[in-house]
Amino acid sequence: MIEITQLTKRYGALTAVDDVSFNVAPGEVLGFLGPNGAGKSTTMKVITGFLAPTSGTVRVMGHDIETDSLAARRTMGYLPEGASSYPEMTVRSFLGFIGDIRGLVGAQRRTRLDDVIARLGLADVLPQVIETLSKGFRRRVGLAQAILHDPRVLILDEPTDGLDPNQKHEVRTLINDLAKDKIIVISTHILEEVEAVCSRAIIISDGRLLADDTPRGLEARSRWDGAVTLRFAPGIDLEAVRGRLLQRAEVSAAEVASRDGVTAFGRRSAALLPVVTELVKREGWNVEEVRVERGRLDEVFRAITRGGDGRGALHA
Repeated sequence: MIEITQLTKRYGALTAVDDVSFNVAPGEVLGFLGPNGAGKSTTMKVITGFLAPTSGTVRVMGHDIETDSLAARRTMGYLPEGASSYPEMTVRSFLGFIGDIRGLVGAQRRTRLDDVIARLGLADVLPQVIETLSKGFRRRVGLAQAILHDPRVLILDEPTDGLDPNQKHEVRTLINDLAKDKIIVISTHILEEVEAVCSRAIIISDGRLLADDTPRGLEARSRWDGAVTLRFAPGIDLEAVRGRLLQRAEVSAAEVASRDGVTAFGRRSAALLPVVTELVKREGWNVEEVRVERGRLDEVFRAITRGGDGRGALHA
């Protein structure tokens, strides 16, 4: 387990991380979300031992990152922001060097190198100097070094940064596969990443932890969660439909969503779909589509990081 208790990191008068506490258990993929400058990368650098905390404690698989640093770091693989490496080395020599310093020898070393090279599609670039690689391939090399020793904990800072859509899909598939028996923490500002791979999400802003929930739990805070959109055949008076929807006590708001649609928003306790479909039937509206909306994580993220809690301000 990763156990973080009252972690604070200051740079002079600047507090980058402010009294943050959370745990992460095996099998969890934790998305660490926040705007630029929120404290995400600083937290990750403290967890991995690159920075010392100002106060508080970090324990990784039972090892204190300050008093038992080497034992803690042996359990971890780390992909830093920018995928730092030795740019003058070839991919083959760099991965061999990482294998050496991780203590991999003999058949185990060959097996692990073959595995990560295949998983990350690096066979064709093994003889190439790292500084000549595209940003996407440099990111893949960085991820390869992070998983080479098959660590129990993976700390990944923006793991799909610079990758094209196909490469992003491949990396997300790899993360989902690795998550079965590892702890994985992913720092990201890409919300689709959270929805694609994370079982839990923390939102941090100005160094403070503001939310800790499942992606679905965060989505449920959005006013769009459970909203019902009606799409009509041409010719209907959309403002009249909106007015009829607003007459129902279960409907908190209604908006003309497009040239042929209206969206009804429900009160938090209301089951809106039966109410709307009953009204459609009673009014005899010619409806081409009825769609129940999912919550919008981007809306919740904005509300939380701009000073709200993502609840009352979003979901009426």
